Amino acid sequence: MATTDFTPQLLNRLRMRQVALLLAVESRGTLRGAAADLGLTQPAATKMLHELEDALGQLLFDRVGRGLQITPAGLCVMSYFRGMRGSMDALGRELAQLRLQGAGKLFVGCIMAASPDLLTEAIIRLKAQFPLVAVEIRVATSDQLMQMLREGALDIVIGRLLGASIQDYEFHPIQDEALAVVVACDHPLCKVEKPLPFEALLEYSWILQPTGSPMREVIEQEFKATHATLPKGLIETSSILTTTNLIAKSDMVAIIPRSVASRYEQHKLLCILPYAIRHTLTAYGSIVQRDRPLSSTAAHFMALLHAPMRSD
Repeated sequence: MATTDFTPQLLNRLRMRQVALLLAVESRGTLRGAAADLGLTQPAATKMLHELEDALGQLLFDRVGRGLQITPAGLCVMSYFRGMRGSMDALGRELAQLRLQGAGKLFVGCIMAASPDLLTEAIIRLKAQFPLVAVEIRVATSDQLMQMLREGALDIVIGRLLGASIQDYEFHPIQDEALAVVVACDHPLCKVEKPLPFEALLEYSWILQPTGSPMREVIEQEFKATHATLPKGLIETSSILTTTNLIAKSDMVAIIPRSVASRYEQHKLLCILPYAIRHTLTAYGSIVQRDRPLSSTAAHFMALLHAPMRSD
Protein backbone atom coordinates (compact mmCIF):
# COMPACT_ATOMS: atom_id res chain seq x y z
CA MET A 1 0.00 0.00 0.00
CA ALA A 2 1.39 3.39 -1.01
CA THR A 3 2.08 5.94 1.71
CA THR A 4 -0.28 8.45 0.11
CA ASP A 5 -3.10 5.85 0.32
CA PHE A 6 -2.24 4.70 3.83
CA THR A 7 -2.14 8.11 5.53
CA PRO A 8 -5.79 9.20 4.96
CA GLN A 9 -7.00 5.72 5.90
CA LEU A 10 -4.98 5.77 9.11
CA LEU A 11 -6.17 9.28 10.03
CA ASN A 12 -9.77 8.13 9.59
CA ARG A 13 -9.37 4.98 11.70
CA LEU A 14 -6.90 6.03 14.38
CA ARG A 15 -8.39 7.26 17.65
CA MET A 16 -6.61 9.18 20.39
CA ARG A 17 -7.94 6.65 22.91
CA GLN A 18 -5.89 4.00 21.11
CA VAL A 19 -2.80 6.18 21.33
CA ALA A 20 -3.42 6.65 25.05
CA LEU A 21 -3.84 2.88 25.49
CA LEU A 22 -0.54 2.05 23.83
CA LEU A 23 1.32 4.67 25.87
CA ALA A 24 -0.31 3.32 29.03
CA VAL A 25 0.81 -0.22 28.13
CA GLU A 26 4.37 1.09 27.86
CA SER A 27 4.08 2.88 31.20
CA ARG A 28 2.41 0.06 33.17
CA GLY A 29 3.95 -2.93 31.39
CA THR A 30 0.68 -4.86 31.15
CA LEU A 31 -2.60 -4.50 29.31
CA ARG A 32 -4.47 -4.99 32.59
CA GLY A 33 -2.64 -2.06 34.21
CA ALA A 34 -3.16 0.11 31.13
CA ALA A 35 -6.88 -0.69 31.10
CA ALA A 36 -7.15 0.28 34.78
CA ASP A 37 -5.41 3.61 34.13
CA LEU A 38 -7.87 4.44 31.34
CA GLY A 39 -10.96 3.21 33.21
CA LEU A 40 -11.52 0.32 30.77
CA THR A 41 -12.30 -3.33 31.32
CA GLN A 42 -9.59 -5.68 30.10
CA PRO A 43 -11.82 -7.12 27.31
CA ALA A 44 -12.51 -3.56 26.10
CA ALA A 45 -8.79 -2.75 26.14
CA THR A 46 -8.01 -5.99 24.26
CA LYS A 47 -10.59 -5.13 21.61
CA MET A 48 -9.18 -1.61 21.27
CA LEU A 49 -5.66 -2.99 20.81
CA HIS A 50 -6.89 -5.41 18.12
CA GLU A 51 -8.63 -2.53 16.32
CA LEU A 52 -5.42 -0.49 16.42
CA GLU A 53 -3.37 -3.37 15.03
CA ASP A 54 -5.96 -3.87 12.32
CA ALA A 55 -5.83 -0.16 11.39
CA LEU A 56 -2.02 -0.27 11.20
CA GLY A 57 -1.85 -3.65 9.46
CA GLN A 58 0.82 -4.83 11.92
CA LEU A 59 0.95 -6.84 15.12
CA LEU A 60 2.26 -4.57 17.85
CA PHE A 61 2.63 -7.25 20.52
CA ASP A 62 3.23 -10.97 20.62
CA ARG A 63 1.12 -12.76 23.19
CA VAL A 64 3.52 -14.65 25.46
CA GLY A 65 1.61 -16.60 28.11
CA ARG A 66 -0.50 -14.01 29.89
CA GLY A 67 1.81 -11.18 28.99
CA LEU A 68 2.68 -9.07 25.97
CA GLN A 69 6.02 -8.76 24.21
CA ILE A 70 6.40 -5.74 21.96
CA THR A 71 7.28 -6.39 18.31
CA PRO A 72 9.60 -4.32 16.09
CA ALA A 73 6.49 -2.71 14.58
CA GLY A 74 5.27 -1.96 18.09
CA LEU A 75 8.55 -0.23 18.96
CA CYS A 76 8.28 1.87 15.81
CA VAL A 77 4.67 2.87 16.50
CA MET A 78 5.45 3.59 20.16
CA SER A 79 8.16 6.09 19.23
CA TYR A 80 5.72 7.98 16.98
CA PHE A 81 2.98 7.92 19.60
CA ARG A 82 5.40 9.40 22.16
CA GLY A 83 6.00 12.21 19.68
CA MET A 84 2.23 12.70 19.34
CA ARG A 85 1.95 12.99 23.12
CA GLY A 86 4.71 15.59 23.08
CA SER A 87 2.90 17.52 20.35
CA MET A 88 -0.30 17.48 22.42
CA ASP A 89 1.63 18.79 25.43
CA ALA A 90 3.06 21.59 23.28
CA LEU A 91 -0.41 22.37 21.91
CA GLY A 92 -1.79 22.58 25.43
CA ARG A 93 0.93 25.03 26.43
CA GLU A 94 0.30 27.16 23.34
CA LEU A 95 -3.44 27.31 23.99
CA ALA A 96 -2.81 28.20 27.62
CA GLN A 97 -0.57 31.01 26.45
CA LEU A 98 -3.33 32.34 24.19
CA ARG A 99 -5.81 32.23 27.09
CA LEU A 100 -3.38 34.27 29.17
CA GLN A 101 -3.08 36.85 26.37
CA GLY A 102 0.56 36.26 25.56
CA ALA A 103 1.72 35.13 29.01
CA GLY A 104 2.59 31.49 29.19
CA LYS A 105 5.44 29.15 29.98
CA LEU A 106 8.54 28.26 28.00
CA PHE A 107 10.40 25.00 28.70
CA VAL A 108 14.10 25.15 27.83
CA GLY A 109 16.77 22.48 28.25
CA CYS A 110 20.41 23.56 28.32
CA ILE A 111 23.85 22.02 28.72
CA MET A 112 26.19 23.53 31.30
CA ALA A 113 28.42 25.35 28.83
CA ALA A 114 25.66 27.58 27.49
CA SER A 115 24.01 28.48 30.78
CA PRO A 116 26.37 31.18 32.20
CA ASP A 117 26.23 33.62 29.30
CA LEU A 118 24.22 32.56 26.26
CA LEU A 119 21.10 31.26 28.01
CA THR A 120 21.15 33.98 30.68
CA GLU A 121 21.36 36.77 28.10
CA ALA A 122 18.54 35.36 25.97
CA ILE A 123 16.22 34.96 28.95
CA ILE A 124 16.91 38.48 30.25
CA ARG A 125 16.12 39.94 26.84
CA LEU A 126 12.97 37.79 26.56
CA LYS A 127 11.71 38.88 29.97
CA ALA A 128 12.38 42.52 29.14
CA GLN A 129 9.95 42.23 26.23
CA PHE A 130 7.47 39.75 27.78
CA PRO A 131 7.54 40.21 31.58
CA LEU A 132 4.64 37.79 32.19
CA VAL A 133 6.21 34.84 30.39
CA ALA A 134 7.33 32.09 32.78
CA VAL A 135 10.42 30.08 31.91
CA GLU A 136 11.39 26.65 33.24
CA ILE A 137 15.03 25.66 32.67
CA ARG A 138 16.43 22.13 32.85
CA VAL A 139 20.23 21.90 32.91
CA ALA A 140 21.46 18.41 32.03
CA THR A 141 23.56 16.49 29.53
CA SER A 142 22.61 16.45 25.84
CA ASP A 143 21.45 12.82 25.90
CA GLN A 144 19.09 13.52 28.81
CA LEU A 145 17.79 16.73 27.23
CA MET A 146 17.11 15.07 23.87
CA GLN A 147 15.00 12.43 25.61
CA MET A 148 12.95 15.17 27.29
CA LEU A 149 12.54 16.96 23.95
CA ARG A 150 11.26 13.77 22.29
CA GLU A 151 8.75 13.28 25.09
CA GLY A 152 7.45 16.84 24.81
CA ALA A 153 8.75 18.00 28.19
CA LEU A 154 10.89 20.69 26.51
CA ASP A 155 10.20 23.21 23.75
CA ILE A 156 13.84 23.91 22.90
CA VAL A 157 17.15 22.26 23.71
CA ILE A 158 20.52 23.99 23.70
CA GLY A 159 22.86 21.06 23.25
CA ARG A 160 23.99 18.42 20.76
CA LEU A 161 22.05 16.08 18.49
CA LEU A 162 24.12 13.02 19.49
CA GLY A 163 23.41 10.99 16.38
CA ALA A 164 19.69 11.83 16.22
CA SER A 165 18.27 12.09 12.72
CA ILE A 166 18.58 15.57 11.25
CA GLN A 167 15.34 14.77 9.42
CA ASP A 168 13.47 14.83 12.75
CA TYR A 169 15.11 17.92 14.24
CA GLU A 170 16.23 21.40 13.28
CA PHE A 171 19.74 22.11 14.53
CA HIS A 172 21.34 25.55 14.38
CA PRO A 173 24.95 25.59 15.64
CA ILE A 174 25.99 28.24 18.13
CA GLN A 175 29.60 27.66 19.18
CA ASP A 176 32.22 25.11 20.18
CA GLU A 177 32.72 24.10 23.78
CA ALA A 178 36.17 24.11 25.40
CA LEU A 179 36.79 22.04 28.51
CA ALA A 180 38.92 22.74 31.58
CA VAL A 181 40.48 20.57 34.27
CA VAL A 182 39.64 22.12 37.63
CA VAL A 183 40.57 21.62 41.29
CA ALA A 184 40.28 23.51 44.56
CA CYS A 185 42.26 26.75 44.90
CA ASP A 186 44.57 25.21 47.52
CA HIS A 187 45.15 22.01 45.57
CA PRO A 188 48.85 20.98 45.28
CA LEU A 189 48.65 21.00 41.46
CA CYS A 190 47.69 24.69 41.43
CA LYS A 191 51.30 25.56 42.23
CA VAL A 192 52.51 24.02 38.96
CA GLU A 193 52.95 26.67 36.27
CA LYS A 194 54.16 24.58 33.34
CA PRO A 195 51.81 22.27 31.39
CA LEU A 196 50.91 19.27 33.50
CA PRO A 197 51.53 15.72 32.32
CA PHE A 198 48.37 13.64 32.32
CA GLU A 199 50.01 11.20 34.74
CA ALA A 200 50.04 13.88 37.44
CA LEU A 201 46.24 14.02 37.35
CA LEU A 202 45.94 10.28 37.87
CA GLU A 203 47.21 10.56 41.44
CA TYR A 204 43.86 12.03 42.52
CA SER A 205 40.21 10.99 42.55
CA TRP A 206 38.05 12.17 39.64
CA ILE A 207 34.60 13.63 39.15
CA LEU A 208 33.15 13.02 35.68
CA GLN A 209 29.91 13.42 33.79
CA PRO A 210 27.69 10.30 33.60
CA THR A 211 28.39 7.65 30.96
CA GLY A 212 26.80 8.49 27.60
CA SER A 213 27.25 12.24 27.82
CA PRO A 214 29.46 13.93 25.18
CA MET A 215 31.85 15.32 27.79
CA ARG A 216 32.35 11.87 29.30
CA GLU A 217 33.14 10.42 25.87
CA VAL A 218 35.80 13.09 25.27
CA ILE A 219 37.48 12.36 28.61
CA GLU A 220 37.41 8.62 27.97
CA GLN A 221 39.16 9.30 24.66
CA GLU A 222 41.79 11.25 26.60
CA PHE A 223 42.42 8.27 28.88
CA LYS A 224 42.72 5.92 25.90
CA ALA A 225 45.13 8.25 24.11
CA THR A 226 47.42 8.30 27.15
CA HIS A 227 47.06 4.52 27.68
CA ALA A 228 45.54 5.10 31.10
CA THR A 229 42.51 3.43 32.67
CA LEU A 230 39.66 5.30 34.29
CA PRO A 231 40.32 5.72 38.02
CA LYS A 232 38.39 3.49 40.39
CA GLY A 233 35.87 5.07 42.71
CA LEU A 234 34.66 7.68 40.23
CA ILE A 235 32.04 10.19 41.26
CA GLU A 236 29.62 10.75 38.36
CA THR A 237 27.35 13.78 38.24
CA SER A 238 26.04 16.31 35.73
CA SER A 239 25.50 18.88 38.50
CA ILE A 240 27.96 21.77 38.37
CA LEU A 241 27.03 22.76 41.93
CA THR A 242 27.78 19.28 43.25
CA THR A 243 31.05 19.19 41.32
CA THR A 244 32.30 22.53 42.59
CA ASN A 245 31.27 21.73 46.16
CA LEU A 246 33.15 18.44 46.03
CA ILE A 247 36.40 19.86 44.70
CA ALA A 248 36.24 22.77 47.17
CA LYS A 249 36.38 20.34 50.09
CA SER A 250 38.74 17.70 48.69
CA ASP A 251 41.71 17.14 46.39
CA MET A 252 39.52 15.71 43.62
CA VAL A 253 39.95 16.57 39.94
CA ALA A 254 36.99 17.49 37.72
CA ILE A 255 36.26 18.38 34.10
CA ILE A 256 33.77 21.18 33.39
CA PRO A 257 33.14 23.60 30.50
CA ARG A 258 35.77 26.36 30.37
CA SER A 259 33.04 29.00 30.11
CA VAL A 260 31.77 27.90 33.53
CA ALA A 261 35.25 27.34 34.98
CA SER A 262 36.48 30.81 34.02
CA ARG A 263 33.60 32.47 35.83
CA TYR A 264 34.21 30.43 38.97
CA GLU A 265 37.95 31.09 38.82
CA GLN A 266 37.34 34.85 38.65
CA HIS A 267 35.60 34.58 42.01
CA LYS A 268 38.42 32.39 43.39
CA LEU A 269 36.12 29.40 43.78
CA LEU A 270 38.36 26.99 41.86
CA CYS A 271 41.64 26.71 39.94
CA ILE A 272 41.97 25.84 36.26
CA LEU A 273 44.96 23.54 35.80
CA PRO A 274 47.48 24.03 32.95
CA TYR A 275 46.46 20.90 31.09
CA ALA A 276 45.10 21.10 27.54
CA ILE A 277 42.58 18.38 26.68
CA ARG A 278 43.56 17.25 23.21
CA HIS A 279 40.13 15.98 22.20
CA THR A 280 37.30 18.44 21.57
CA LEU A 281 33.54 18.44 21.66
CA THR A 282 31.43 19.10 18.58
CA ALA A 283 29.63 22.43 18.42
CA TYR A 284 26.40 22.75 20.36
CA GLY A 285 23.36 24.65 19.17
CA SER A 286 19.60 25.04 19.39
CA ILE A 287 17.47 21.97 18.70
CA VAL A 288 13.73 21.78 18.06
CA GLN A 289 11.51 19.09 16.56
CA ARG A 290 10.59 19.63 12.92
CA ASP A 291 7.06 18.26 13.27
CA ARG A 292 6.20 20.28 16.37
CA PRO A 293 5.38 23.95 15.67
CA LEU A 294 6.99 26.48 18.00
CA SER A 295 4.82 28.81 20.03
CA SER A 296 5.25 32.50 19.33
CA THR A 297 7.16 32.83 22.62
CA ALA A 298 9.49 29.95 21.75
CA ALA A 299 10.10 31.36 18.27
CA HIS A 300 10.95 34.75 19.76
CA PHE A 301 13.30 33.12 22.26
CA MET A 302 15.06 31.30 19.40
CA ALA A 303 15.59 34.60 17.60
CA LEU A 304 17.11 36.13 20.74
CA LEU A 305 19.26 33.05 21.32
CA HIS A 306 20.92 33.41 17.92
CA ALA A 307 21.13 37.20 17.97
CA PRO A 308 24.54 38.80 18.72
CA MET A 309 25.14 39.22 22.43
CA ARG A 310 25.21 42.71 23.88
CA SER A 311 28.59 44.04 24.93
CA ASP A 312 27.24 45.98 27.94
